[in-house]
Amino acid sequence: MRHGSDIHAVCDVVVVGAGLSGLAAATRVAARGRSVTVLEARDRVGGRTLNEPVGEGKVVELGGQWVGPTQERVLALLTELGLRTYPTFDDGDKLFEFRGRLHRYRGSVPRLNPLVIADIAQAQLRLDRMAREVPLDRPWAAPRAERWDGETFSSWMRRNVRTEGGRAFCTIVCEGVWAVAPSDVSLLHFLFYVRSGGGLGRLISTEDGAQKWRVEGGTQRIAHHLAARLGDAVRLGAPVRRIRQERDGVTVSTDGTEVRASQVIVAVPPALSVRIAYDPPLPGLRDQLCQRYAQGSVIKTMAVYPEPFWRADGLSGQVTSATGPVKVCFDNSPPGSAPGVLLGFLEGNQARALGRLPVERRREQVLGCFTRFFGPEAADPERYLERAWAEEEWTRGCYGGYLPPGGWTGHGRALREPVGRIHWAGTETATEWNGYLDGALTAGERAADEVLAT
Repeated sequence: MRHGSDIHAVCDVVVVGAGLSGLAAATRVAARGRSVTVLEARDRVGGRTLNEPVGEGKVVELGGQWVGPTQERVLALLTELGLRTYPTFDDGDKLFEFRGRLHRYRGSVPRLNPLVIADIAQAQLRLDRMAREVPLDRPWAAPRAERWDGETFSSWMRRNVRTEGGRAFCTIVCEGVWAVAPSDVSLLHFLFYVRSGGGLGRLISTEDGAQKWRVEGGTQRIAHHLAARLGDAVRLGAPVRRIRQERDGVTVSTDGTEVRASQVIVAVPPALSVRIAYDPPLPGLRDQLCQRYAQGSVIKTMAVYPEPFWRADGLSGQVTSATGPVKVCFDNSPPGSAPGVLLGFLEGNQARALGRLPVERRREQVLGCFTRFFGPEAADPERYLERAWAEEEWTRGCYGGYLPPGGWTGHGRALREPVGRIHWAGTETATEWNGYLDGALTAGERAADEVLAT
């Protein structure tokens, strides 16, 4: 890897972005004997994955961190790279905070009023059944696409979830998986995402779901390994400002650098892709799709303690709270007996509101939640860590992008459709495990295959 340069280069393919999707695309192009240049705006690789040392060679992840069953591409790559996984800590009781009370429970659903449990179960069953009608490669072609894309998940909840507890649980699910409020997201997008991840239960569970495993040494190691294979083909500190298409190729311009190529793969979120100037301009449908494809709002916070003291009380560290502002919590400790790390997510409206506060105020509110959940010992960590992803210049939000009502049916056809010599990657373009590490890899490889086929 090298940092920004004034060299004018020529190659077969330029890849914009050195997240997992861009690196996967570049790796596949290079493996087929074509020359490739990866241009990355940041001074690091990894995109929305980011490791943070916590001492004694151990790390936590300030960005994307989990892999789970059926995520075949990322699991195969981990094996290929010699990276091992370990289970997310899941022993002991979970906590659910509702109406000012903490309920201890085991399994996937809190012990609540039987009417509430039945309400949650029927909502999940109905959503899974509806999701099976959504074609992953063409959500706009679902039989009820116009109807579902004409409302939000919030409006569907108001009609179909009868109890206060059921609505609270569904709201936490929406904020926890999409990092948006239920009123933000199209019901069709919600259903597409549910099917993309293999069902709502798989998206929200730890034991056999998307949060099952972590990567030893942190998920950013995947990007480090891929970038090392590509060597000097990866250029850091090189934000792409303009892509100019001509009859016989493309010219990709950064600050002081131009790279000439036959094709280009843009592997950044749709919301960021339109911050690049295109000559000629993108078709209106593509541009307006990107205007609608917003990023979720999340602040990932962690408190580091000498040891995971909550385990001695028989607690798993996993909490869902209807009160907040931390509504989802995990034991995020590295392997071994120390240190202990509590992870709390500020998502959707909570992230937007608290993102405007000084970090000291956010720390106070987060530790207040941890203390409420786990007792006074949680009030005084050795370190407090956070990452407000909406403030990241080259990310502008996490976990991934989402579409509001009208997005899929009005503009979805432009999501993966190449524009001349420009091809689109990034986890938002994936059909399976959209928004996850696995989706990022498969999307990058799909875009590479498109380029190679030309």
